Amino acid sequence: MSTQAIIALVVFLITYAFIVTEKIHRTIIAMVGAIIMVILGIVSQEKALHHIDFNTLGLLTGMMIIVAITAETGLFNYIAIWAAKKVKGDPLKILITLGLITAVGSAFLDNVTTVLLMVPVTFSITKQLRVNPIPYLITEIIAANVGGTATLIGDPPNIMLGSAVKELTFMEFIYNLSAISFFILFVNIAILAFIYRKQLKSSVELKAKLMQMDEKNEILDRTLLIKSLSVLVITIIGFFLHQLLHLESATVALAGAFLLLLLTGEHYLDKALLKVEWTTIFFFIGLFVLVSGLIETGIISTLAKYSINLTGGDLTSTSILILWVSAIASAFIDNIPFVATMIPMIKEMGALGITNLEPLWWSLALGACLGGNGTLIGASANVIVAGLAAKEGHHISFGKFLLIAFPLMILSIVICTIYIYLRYLM
Repeated sequence: MSTQAIIALVVFLITYAFIVTEKIHRTIIAMVGAIIMVILGIVSQEKALHHIDFNTLGLLTGMMIIVAITAETGLFNYIAIWAAKKVKGDPLKILITLGLITAVGSAFLDNVTTVLLMVPVTFSITKQLRVNPIPYLITEIIAANVGGTATLIGDPPNIMLGSAVKELTFMEFIYNLSAISFFILFVNIAILAFIYRKQLKSSVELKAKLMQMDEKNEILDRTLLIKSLSVLVITIIGFFLHQLLHLESATVALAGAFLLLLLTGEHYLDKALLKVEWTTIFFFIGLFVLVSGLIETGIISTLAKYSINLTGGDLTSTSILILWVSAIASAFIDNIPFVATMIPMIKEMGALGITNLEPLWWSLALGACLGGNGTLIGASANVIVAGLAAKEGHHISFGKFLLIAFPLMILSIVICTIYIYLRYLM
């Protein structure tokens, strides 16, 4: 291994260690690590810019703007209260309903945004019924990560995959991942409902009070709602057709975002841009440059060769290895930097002789997205929900979450193993 390769690996590992321990904000440390890679000459500024995936950044930014403006209408509060009333205020049925809404929202918005919208509504409903909100929040974390697995735009690892591998279009994600994701969702929600069935009880009087709430009062701006929903529908149709239209997914998302800003006026411009999670955007930029150091020094190529030697280049063994390693790793470390490292490694496996990479891509997507459910730090959505709960005086402990979520994650990956084998490897 060359001196530059050793330096690149040391910088990467130290940066990664700081990201995992969360002693310094992950965005700051990722950007510092990236800048060190450039300063030390491991990768030039020009090459670093070449490795930044602007399609991923554009897709994230566009969707964040659309969701930020749509949230101003009160639509998400309306949906939650309407759903709670449809099940007659029954706490257990509300758990199931909010889980399903979170999953669908995560599939078409993204899981971080969805939980940010769902958690305040959940607290409002659970306070009304005087039930413990923790079962609902745990269900929403798991539903967000499972629902986000179903589409290209649902979870950052999928966005990165779709951007890096042109064959993995919006429709390919739906075709390959949506059915298995929602099967796993139903299994998880059924188990969670069984676990929490005795805790979720409320009085007839409190249910009646919830039934008196008028969801129509939650809609704050009907004109804005019509504009937002119209643009959201057009954008999602654009994702379905982006390959036929020869457009990148980022172009579709940004076109939708600025069409909505054009329709709503500059009044919403500053507000929407403030709601964009710039910390996440810069975190991605730092990671892309960090990983570029490993690519340029040949470390990724070496890892790919080692993995192929380990499995003898056998497609079945390699696919299952990637699925399980991705899941276990993503449970304990952030799945975004893990996927950023794995994408070039799988591409290198293709160059080394594995001709059919499709099972490997879907194994990585399923492992990284569902593995995030294993622990409280496994995905960004988990950390955000725990933080919002703490602000309301409800502590979700690492241990209690682990006891519920880790076995569910393992069950999910067992189901995925059977799915990957039967669909792609037989």
